[in-house]
Amino acid sequence: MDWYQTIDGYCERLDPGYWAEPVNALTNLCFVIAALVMAWRLRGTSLPLGWAMTVILAMIGLGSYLFHTHAQGWSALTDTGSIAAFILIYLYAASRDFLGLSPLLASVCVVGFFPFAATMTPVFSMLPVVNVSAGYLPVALLIAIYGLILRKKAPETARGLLVGAAILLVSIVLRSLDMPLCGAFPVGTHFLWHILNATMLGWMIEVYRCHMLAPPSHGR
Repeated sequence: MDWYQTIDGYCERLDPGYWAEPVNALTNLCFVIAALVMAWRLRGTSLPLGWAMTVILAMIGLGSYLFHTHAQGWSALTDTGSIAAFILIYLYAASRDFLGLSPLLASVCVVGFFPFAATMTPVFSMLPVVNVSAGYLPVALLIAIYGLILRKKAPETARGLLVGAAILLVSIVLRSLDMPLCGAFPVGTHFLWHILNATMLGWMIEVYRCHMLAPPSHGR
C-alpha cells in the first residue's frame, strides 16, 4: 500500500488539496467538543475506562481531521485506528461492567469481535445503499445485542445502548448517502456522519458513566 497516495472517496473532495474538504474537516471539532463535555461529566469520578474512552474520542476527531485534510493512507489509519480502539475498549468495558464478566472473559469478548465483524460485514455488504458502510453495521448490531441482553438486568443501561445503536444506524445511513446524493447536494452528507457519530460516542460514554455511578437498585 502506498501510504502517501491521495484518497478521493467523498463527495466534497474535488481536488487533492489540503482544504478540499472544509466541511468534512471542520465538523471533526464535534468529536473534540463531545470529549470535552464528557470530561466535564466525568470530573471527580474514578472511572479509568471512561476517561480512556474520552481521550480516544478526542483522538478520533484529530485522526478524522487529518484524514479529511491530507486524505492519504497514513491519515486514513489515524482515523480508523482511533475508532477501532474506542470500539474495543468499550466492548471490554461493556462485557466486564455491564454483563458482569471477569476481565478474562471480557477480553475473550474483545477478541471475539474480530470473527464476528468478519462474518457479519460480508452479509451487510449485500444490502443496498449502506453496503459502503458495511464495516460499521456489525458495531450497531452488537450494541443492540448488548442492549437486549441487559433489558431485564439493567433496563436503563439497555435503553441507553439501544438509543446509541439507533443513532449509529442513522449516522451510517447518512455516511452511505454521501456519494449517491452528491449530484443534488455537492457538499455531501459525510459531515452529518461526523456530527451524529460524535454525539453517539459521547452518549455511549455517558451510558457507561451512568451505569457505573448508579445505585445497584437502579440499573446495575
